[in-house]
This record gives sequence, structure tokens and C-alpha cells, in this order.
Amino acid sequence: MSDLRIIILGSAAGGGLPQWNCACVNCDKARRGEIPSRTQSSIALSADGQHWVIANASPDLREQLARTPALWPTELRKSPIKGVLVTNGDIDHIAGLLTLREKTPFDLYATAEIHGVLADNRIFDALDRSLVPRRTVALGAAFEILPGLMAELFAVPGKVPLYLESGEVDTALEGEQTVGVAFSAGASRALYIPGCAALTPALAERLEGAGTVLFDGTLWHDNEMIEAGLGTKTGRRMGHMPMSGEGGSLDAFAPLGIAQKVYVHMNNSNPVVDPSSAERQAVLTAGWTVAEDGMEIRA
Repeated sequence: MSDLRIIILGSAAGGGLPQWNCACVNCDKARRGEIPSRTQSSIALSADGQHWVIANASPDLREQLARTPALWPTELRKSPIKGVLVTNGDIDHIAGLLTLREKTPFDLYATAEIHGVLADNRIFDALDRSLVPRRTVALGAAFEILPGLMAELFAVPGKVPLYLESGEVDTALEGEQTVGVAFSAGASRALYIPGCAALTPALAERLEGAGTVLFDGTLWHDNEMIEAGLGTKTGRRMGHMPMSGEGGSLDAFAPLGIAQKVYVHMNNSNPVVDPSSAERQAVLTAGWTVAEDGMEIRA
């Protein structure tokens, strides 16, 4: 059996499904219970089933923890959650940190730049630093994040969080603002990339032949938000490569020989969130799994 357990705590992009202010087809179906609802992007990982780390702290984290028995407290004020790692400074990945402010120790891992974003907002001082030390992680430096579980951060193309945008925005930054994570436990290895603007040759080389990859599935096609009347930006302008079309992840991943491909971080507008859609069938035919809240993956 695999050494690495992954639980999908939340499978949606920012806003979740249904999104509170949206009456699009998918949101209406989710409200009526016709398709599964989704909370915002987060996963949990463990090598032993006893100690867990959360990758990205969703605004929905309290709800996600409540419905995941593996993450319930084991004793009075004692949690199996020993660490939280954030891959960027987006609200849907850091707001849940405020849910974890009740004086229980864990380590908070991020790059220096992402820690800088947190430090610049005093609200995150609600996390007592004497109990929640902020661990700065360098790109390319593997470290033991839990007993038996290694992690390594690597840069992927992306941009600064929306609330830090100004002037002309570079959506293909490669540095510490947007990262992927390679997790490994024994012979098991999984790569987690919930936000990615493009599959560069270097990233494709890293992913080739991988056992498990959880990848950015925000939009089905680049103009999706515009055509649906839900926004004015393309997916790439938001820092996310689409699934379909020229340069989309379906085509880009096809020659990489990845054994298990899982889409995470789906927007409420994405037709693949509807299990009966033609787009969902196309994704399945291409060998992908669409993550659902509560799904467990063995890497």
C-alpha cells in the first residue's frame, strides 16, 4: 500500500461552488443539489495516518476539518495537524489560517516572499508566533515536513495575488510568489500545483513520468469567464492555464506519461464540475480525475 495519503479537503477555486453571489448554471445546480457543492482549495497529507500537514488554508477550513475524521482532535486541545504549507498568497489559500488561531501549535511553511505577504498584514499576528513558528523554505531545498514525509518547493509561472496587483501585471513570474510542491514518502511521490499560468519546458521535464500530479483546473477554456458574463479577464490573465484549447493542460500533459492526473482548484464556471457534462467526459477520456471534496488519493 502507498506510503502517502492525500485527502482533498476542498476542490474549488476562490468563491467555491456555489459562489455566494453567483446564479450561473453550475451554482444554481449546486444549490439545488443536482451537482456536488465544493469548498475552496486545500488538501491534507500524511505518511503515517497520525501526523498531518495541510497544503493551503482555505477560507472553508473549519467546515473541511469538521467533516474529515482523520483531522479531528485526538485529545483535549491536541490536533493531528502538525503543519500548514501555503503555495501562494491568494485569499483562497491563506484566509483559513485565521481559523487556526486558537493557541494550538503547528509549523507554518512558506517561501520568504509569501511570509512577507503574511507579515505585512497584521491580522495574521493572531497566530501566536511562540506556538506557530513561521518556517521559511527555500526553493529546491527538500525538507522533512512530517515524520517520513519530505517536501520540496519549486517555482511555477504565476503572478502576485489580486490584492497586490498594480499597473501592468506579469502573469508569468517564476519565483517565490507561486510555487508547486513535490511530496514524497518512501517510494510514493506526488506533485501539487494548484495554480499555474503555463507549462514551461522546465516544468514539463519535472513532471514527466511522475506517479501522481494534482494540477490547476481552474477554467475549461481561456475565455470562459468572459463568455459567461462573469468577468472581464481570461484565465491566463488570472494566472491559470486552461484545460482545453491550444496550450491547455489536456494537450500539454498528454505526452508526459503521468500515471495519475488529478484536476484541483476548479472555478464555479468550469463545466467539468457537472458530472453529466461533455467536458467532464472529455477529461475522463484523457485519463484525468476530477477531484471532489473528501476524496482520498493514494500516491
